[in-house]
Amino acid sequence: MEFERVYFVGIGGIGMSALARYFLHEGKAVAGYDRTETALTRALAGEGAAVHYEDRVDSIPLPFRSPGGTLVVYTPAVPDDHAELNYFRGHGFEVVKRSQALGHLSRGKYVMAVAGTHGKTTTSTLTAWLDHEAAAPGGEPGAGGGSAFLGGISRNFGSNLVLGTGRRLVVEADEFDRSFLRLTPDAAVITAADADHLDIYGTHEAVKEAFSQFVDRIVPGGALVIKQGVEIALRNAGIRVFRYSFDTPCDFYARNVILLDGGHYRFDLVCPDRVIGGCTLGVPGWVNVENAVAAVALMWVAGFDEERLRGALARFEGVKRRFEFYINTPSQVYMDDYAHHPRELEAAITSVRKMFPGRRLTVLFQPHLYTRTRDLYREFAAALSLADEAVLLPIYPARELPIEGVDAELIGRCLTVPWRVVSRERVAGELAGMETDVVVSFGAGNIENCCPAIAEELRKKVKQ
Repeated sequence: MEFERVYFVGIGGIGMSALARYFLHEGKAVAGYDRTETALTRALAGEGAAVHYEDRVDSIPLPFRSPGGTLVVYTPAVPDDHAELNYFRGHGFEVVKRSQALGHLSRGKYVMAVAGTHGKTTTSTLTAWLDHEAAAPGGEPGAGGGSAFLGGISRNFGSNLVLGTGRRLVVEADEFDRSFLRLTPDAAVITAADADHLDIYGTHEAVKEAFSQFVDRIVPGGALVIKQGVEIALRNAGIRVFRYSFDTPCDFYARNVILLDGGHYRFDLVCPDRVIGGCTLGVPGWVNVENAVAAVALMWVAGFDEERLRGALARFEGVKRRFEFYINTPSQVYMDDYAHHPRELEAAITSVRKMFPGRRLTVLFQPHLYTRTRDLYREFAAALSLADEAVLLPIYPARELPIEGVDAELIGRCLTVPWRVVSRERVAGELAGMETDVVVSFGAGNIENCCPAIAEELRKKVKQ
């Protein structure tokens, strides 16, 4: 890939924006299209990218309309009838998927890949933070902290891109559109292989087979760290395989787990060759302890400094929209989370219950995608019924057109707790009139845009 300019079709996506930032750092001219303006696109524009929001060929900056020296990167979430994408395809440009560009950039690196249908963003972000803070100097493979492409905004780094001097590269390996099959990891984590993206895969068995193919791509002599209970075919005989869990004894797990104030935990972390005692994690929730076990396991494979690692765990600030607190008082709690799959919701709600035992829990949920809702509405209802009441928002369509008979009410009718459907515009006002104690909003769409208004209304209750 020899080029001076990079154009992104879908530049505002979390993975695409990290690549755009990387190429800006490398001195390339960067431009791109996205459907909506967001904090990410505004940040990219502030860093020097030319960003626009209308799918029009004449909106593409003139230098980027020449195929010589221009690389075009697109996300598979963009529809096939996209005018700009088809212009590039029809005029001799080099056009690649994001996963292809990432695969190219990872050559020559020691790739630490985190895959899974949920939990991968927090796990990969924590791995990148531990690598930055606790990679053993001079140790193999790669001295010092390396770089990372993340699927969320790290609070420690303030970005979804980490640039380091070491040879290690932490990558969030996305199963959507089989993108992770472009990577060749040296070490990998699989957090889950649940039924998801069935619009792409068709069946759960096909999802699991894709994860097996991902394992096949781990280099000879490499390692896989897979969650206890995740059962996929493991055919790669040339790698080491380790299991991890929250607190079930296996290769890597937490023991002597003690709940502290505010939902944080103290624990000892058991590894095959040692016990790292007295660990605390800077973010709350038992599910994050489980993610920490996976991240430490990946670091164990690559090498780390134990004392520095213990300190880094305590200083981890998490990822935006992962257990993100807006209010945390004895009379009112409000937090926001990206969970958008039934298993994620189940784990998150269970964590919140343990963090705030005996308190009334209201959950807000914006379903993401019509196909996911159609395929998993019963599972969504079962997870949401773990709360005391639910407020549903209309489905966020993302790349999809509506499907007849598929709406938020489809989930609601299967709930076993009180529920209502409220528009995004009215949700803050609706909560103002409800009896609330612990409130959590969930979803991968644009529900995050409601968070400031929700927090403002709930803060009024604290002051009363």
